[in-house]
Amino acid sequence: MTNTKQLWIFLAVLLGVSFAVLLWSGNQIYQAAPPVPEEVVTTEGETVYTRADIEKGRRVWQSMGGMQLGSIWGHGGYVAPDWSADWLHRELMFLLDRWAQEEYDTAGYEESSNQQKAALRGRLTAQMRENTYDPESGTITISQDRAEAIEAVSAHYESLFGNDPETADLREAYAMKNDTVPDPENRQVMSAFFWWSAWSAATERPNDSITYTNNWPSEPLIENRPPSSTFLWSAFSVIFLLGGIALLGWHYAVSHSREEEPHRLPEFDPMRHLKPTPSMMATAKYFWVLLALFLLQILLGAITAHYQVEGQVMYGFELAEILPYSITRTWHTQLAVLWIALAWLGTGLYIAPAVSNYEPPYQRLGVNLLWLCLLIIVVGAFVGQWLAVMQELGLENNFYFGHQGWEYADIGRFWQYFLFIGLLLWLFLVGRALWPTLTGNSESRSIVGLLFLSTVAIGLFFGAALMWGENTHLSIVEYWRWWLVHLWVEGFFEVFATAVIAFLFTRLGLLPVRTATVAVLFATIIFMAGGVLGTLHHLYFAGSPTPVLALGASFSALEVVPLAYVGFEAYHHYRLGVATRWMQRYRWPVMFFLAVAFWNLVGAGLFGFLINPPLSLYYMQGLNLTPLHGHTALFGVYGMLGIGLVLFCLRGIKPNLAWPEGTLKVSFWCLNIGLALMALLTLLPLGVMQLFASLEHGYWYARSAEFMQQPIVDLLVWLRVPGDTIFSIGALALAYFVIRLWVFPRREDEQPVEQGEGAYAGSTGYRR
Repeated sequence: MTNTKQLWIFLAVLLGVSFAVLLWSGNQIYQAAPPVPEEVVTTEGETVYTRADIEKGRRVWQSMGGMQLGSIWGHGGYVAPDWSADWLHRELMFLLDRWAQEEYDTAGYEESSNQQKAALRGRLTAQMRENTYDPESGTITISQDRAEAIEAVSAHYESLFGNDPETADLREAYAMKNDTVPDPENRQVMSAFFWWSAWSAATERPNDSITYTNNWPSEPLIENRPPSSTFLWSAFSVIFLLGGIALLGWHYAVSHSREEEPHRLPEFDPMRHLKPTPSMMATAKYFWVLLALFLLQILLGAITAHYQVEGQVMYGFELAEILPYSITRTWHTQLAVLWIALAWLGTGLYIAPAVSNYEPPYQRLGVNLLWLCLLIIVVGAFVGQWLAVMQELGLENNFYFGHQGWEYADIGRFWQYFLFIGLLLWLFLVGRALWPTLTGNSESRSIVGLLFLSTVAIGLFFGAALMWGENTHLSIVEYWRWWLVHLWVEGFFEVFATAVIAFLFTRLGLLPVRTATVAVLFATIIFMAGGVLGTLHHLYFAGSPTPVLALGASFSALEVVPLAYVGFEAYHHYRLGVATRWMQRYRWPVMFFLAVAFWNLVGAGLFGFLINPPLSLYYMQGLNLTPLHGHTALFGVYGMLGIGLVLFCLRGIKPNLAWPEGTLKVSFWCLNIGLALMALLTLLPLGVMQLFASLEHGYWYARSAEFMQQPIVDLLVWLRVPGDTIFSIGALALAYFVIRLWVFPRREDEQPVEQGEGAYAGSTGYRR
């Protein structure tokens, strides 16, 4: 199918159906989510917790950093435990020890005989997995023994999150500052939220044999094991993957079997004498801020990693009292999204007037105003998060101005509204600059149209962050949060980048417009085919029913299918990069695009599919195999892509300057080698160790202080130093390169290349 109109129709139908199913899945999650009770009472009528306690407890958890300090249902940080699994195991062991003492007169469960242990586990499983929620009264009824277990575990958490010397070593192991939650009442109600998340993980759905979280986490004591659906749909996901790759290979063979007319390449750089407009020149400050945020992110990443071995200090300095782990990790993850987003925003503002050759009135003013707004948002949001984590803001102000506690969506609601308005301003600025091309009869209108639609999606889909409230059910928050993280970042940003790259190659005269248009539309279709519904693979164990798990498994496998196309794309980019002599001017942007192809295959493909099937993710969610995929995909794909786009823009902003090639060479190789060492020396081996621990002992053990404080784990964390150092050198080299363009500019030799000089351009038969 090469007809552009047919491709547009296919894309529209695909997106319409995909989003309809995604919204249907959201309704299924809403219907099947674990209930939040009005009251938790004992069989003797004593009230243990109320709904108000659970909801306030969640707000306390959010204010201290939420997912940035440990995790809930496997989503969040990796140094502190998963609080759901940790609470559940502690409650189970309390009951087993109590019953062993009462029934068998032993010192505890571990001292009992195997026969006694089996009997105790049978009794425990029956009690814990039974669903005693009454939907009419909204009440959960528990035994008196379980109420005593709750009291004991709650006391442990009240000690841990306070300043009790008895749990000081554990706080250090978890990288928690002293008095993480200084208010005793807040610590008490936070335990209510932890208990509810553990209750959801242990309690079977009505008329079913699996828990609300699909038997997650792995907990042998109560037979929490992968349900049969995870085996079934993991197998189907592999089948879908193989089938998708076969269809893609067939399409590629058919579409490339036809002889294409040779495309004559320009003898000189068509963009060499591009005159940047005032608004295009104004985008330079976006890239300066981008580099500052990138360097700050690396610094915070180093501090965050160091906390894993020294808990509360940094080489003897009590840093946790000023910058606790939860805030450094918050800023580290948030900055990753922000600087990459800045690359997209700056590129959009730069490229729009270049596409249409039209500078709208007051465009430069709009570009400068948006830049100022972004600075205010970053500073304001980060200050609010610091005040929240230091418990200076108060629960009444935290949701709007502090720390929401949701990984990658941490900033307060006020700042989210502000950013959404800023993105709408960006959409307006880019859209009006593109408008003459969109409404004209230009041959490139389809590419520009896709570029504009991806701009619309980037602007509007951030609105997913506004879809939950302060007390919205956790399962629903997770549903919308992954709309933001997966669809906004991994989906529409990639479509935008693909369209921009295709447009740049057409403007350079390296690709016929029609060929590029068909290629971009087809690439968008195969990315979106799995990308939209692939969002659901993040929700397997977040209170989702089995149909959602099935959809997520199937379509997350299809997400990997386009990566079979990556090798062709990389080779194609390489050929374009050496097609003419003057393309040497664009060598390093093209090299970064080649790096994107490599990390797309390795980080998003191999490491992504490693954890994406339900059976794999059941054991790996929240272990270091998850950040292995996250680091290599987020920076390896989107970071490298952002840097490549920035370099293209800088070539246009400073068209006649000579580039220090050696500096860019150092930057490129150091960034790639550093990222590879970080993955292979630390994240991969540590993740595999945790996986074995989870399989053998249960998920709680793989995240416990007992496991994470082993000498071998400390060694693996220290082995991040070589990779982090090399990576940092690459980032500093990139910053030095940009600074040098402005501070120590050197003009290129203006002598044009004589006609007839050079070799021939591959199989095209045309001179360079």
